[in-house]
Amino acid sequence: MAAPHAIHEEFPQDAARIHDLKLKDAHFARLLEEYDQVNDAVYQAESLIQPTSEAAEKELRRKRAHLKDEIARMLSAHSAA
Repeated sequence: MAAPHAIHEEFPQDAARIHDLKLKDAHFARLLEEYDQVNDAVYQAESLIQPTSEAAEKELRRKRAHLKDEIARMLSAHSAA
């Protein structure tokens, strides 16, 4: 089962663009991989699978938001091209 906030849940209308960019752009593929890792860590902290300090969990959420913003920016630029 995927953790909540998986990228396909965050951008359901962009599945084809995500797939296309993942294949064509190594930086985008790395962003997706990093997003998945951070999102999994957030889920594990929230569900107490991996107990984490409040500060560390907050930092993970901040990092996830930053990655999501960067992915959204790249998706937007790709749709404009």
